[in-house]
Amino acid sequence: MRRGYITGPVLGALWMVVLSVTVAVAMSFATGDPFRPSILLSLLLGAIAGGAMVFARGGRVMQAATGAVIAIAVLAGVGPMLTGAEAGLAARIFGAAALAITFALSIEPILDEIVPGALTRHEFEGAVIRFLTGFGYIFFTAIVLIPFYVMVMTSLKNQSELMQNPLDFSIDIGRGVELFRSYDELFTQFNFGTYLFNSFFISVLTVFITLAFAIPGAYAVARLRFSGQAAFSRSILLIYMVPMIVLALPIYIAFSMTGLRNSFWGIVMIYPVTTIPVALYMLQGYFRGLPAEVEEAGLMDGLSRLAVIWKITLPLSLPALASVSLYVFMIAWNEFLLAFMLLDDPAKFTLTRGIASLNSSEIPRQHLMAGAVIATVPIMALFLGLERFMTKGLTAGSVKG
Repeated sequence: MRRGYITGPVLGALWMVVLSVTVAVAMSFATGDPFRPSILLSLLLGAIAGGAMVFARGGRVMQAATGAVIAIAVLAGVGPMLTGAEAGLAARIFGAAALAITFALSIEPILDEIVPGALTRHEFEGAVIRFLTGFGYIFFTAIVLIPFYVMVMTSLKNQSELMQNPLDFSIDIGRGVELFRSYDELFTQFNFGTYLFNSFFISVLTVFITLAFAIPGAYAVARLRFSGQAAFSRSILLIYMVPMIVLALPIYIAFSMTGLRNSFWGIVMIYPVTTIPVALYMLQGYFRGLPAEVEEAGLMDGLSRLAVIWKITLPLSLPALASVSLYVFMIAWNEFLLAFMLLDDPAKFTLTRGIASLNSSEIPRQHLMAGAVIATVPIMALFLGLERFMTKGLTAGSVKG
């Protein structure tokens, strides 16, 4: 295998299979036309292209020739991607061009150090790693994007389109604002504005309550010395490891007897029970990593322990606090079991509980998908917006030698 004339064709064949499957799936979702990969032809043409790239040592001319051959083969119906007779000419040309360009541009970096003769271990492993890296990017991107794409496209359809072809995920741009009819009906007919506000209110309140308990608790475990400290530190996550379904019935009975069922305050009381342990675990690890010299200097300057926490520890812990807050917010925003079990009044539904109410044969499926989009996009935007604060190390330079 550690010969260029073997490694090149093998990696070329495998890479062609990966790209032909990817492009065929993408074209089928985007156009609704039948595109499918041909594994045998993909292996054959990919092996030929990979071998040619190795012996010709790449180059722009070789890339252009490889892309042209792939595109012509696809359009002729003997290539790595086949199309049905009902597929439009424009879609076939676009699909052939997409496969040809992506393969021609990506195969050269994968085979960059491959020569026709014997390969060193470094050259061989480098090519394999580059292939696996590309495959990993495509695979995990597809896992994330395909369900989201299906969800969004379904939410933009009307009932007649779904009944005609449920597997057609293309959309008619000519419908204009009518594409968003499902979203308008969710807010005007299904009270989704109230669901959004309820979820936001409960999630924010859960974050504040969690931090109010987790910060002093985590600091005590990380900095103070007391009897049972080690046992407490090790048992923080025990309650988080207990499946919520085990506690569902006792919680339902207790809340029904105390009148907390079907109320905001009952939800706000029970959510922090699931989030405080993980917040304690995350924060106590971060507090231990902070330089103790800074806090000791504050104590020597006359600050009390609480003042040290407020003025020194918390400002240095902003990345950890942002991470914990976002994580807790996501848990509360996405929680379904407790909301489904404890809330009966539609005026008090959280977003997940409201979406569950759309899962009915009497409600069009596009409304359910639109509700899922509404629940997903805000938390996705929040995560992307706060990601840089989560990774930023504010402790750098806090102690100077």
